Amino acid sequence: MIADLLADSDTRMGKTLEALQVALQGIRTGRASPALVEHLPVEIYDTVMPLNQLGSLSAPEARLLLVQPFDRNAIPAIEKAIQRSELGLNPGNDGAIIRIPIPPLTEDRRKEYVRMVRTRAEEARIAVRNIRRDDVERLRKLEHDGSASADDVSRGLGQLQKITDHFVERVDEIARRKEADLMEI
Repeated sequence: MIADLLADSDTRMGKTLEALQVALQGIRTGRASPALVEHLPVEIYDTVMPLNQLGSLSAPEARLLLVQPFDRNAIPAIEKAIQRSELGLNPGNDGAIIRIPIPPLTEDRRKEYVRMVRTRAEEARIAVRNIRRDDVERLRKLEHDGSASADDVSRGLGQLQKITDHFVERVDEIARRKEADLMEI
């Protein structure tokens, strides 16, 4: 019972880590990467779809992204979505392909992106701690109900804290790597 609870905690914290990594992919570094725009929401045909479902994305050069829409009628909607995003990009098209030049980052913009990384990392740490808090309550409830002994719950709490510490360290490591990428010239 306690082992199942700890395995569930590990899985949920792992999903928090994955969500952080996806969120950080959307924060651009100086290099072009399709991950930068692939999940950008595009409003088209009275619905919202991620950009990667509307066309193929590629980065043929270090400072250029290409979007080749499956439907040419989607080009204006894709351009509008890119311009509205917080990425600071200005796309252009030739009627068939959208070209997105990636300008070099200024020092101020780099610092702004580092702040965004730190904010997202703190949100992930809070999410991990919230999972721990919920599971501590579940463990204490097991003890209160008589489903588990006080010793088993105590050991479970110790293991839960180790799992939490591990995931908080992973969040910090991911944030440090992204900050280093952003500050690299």
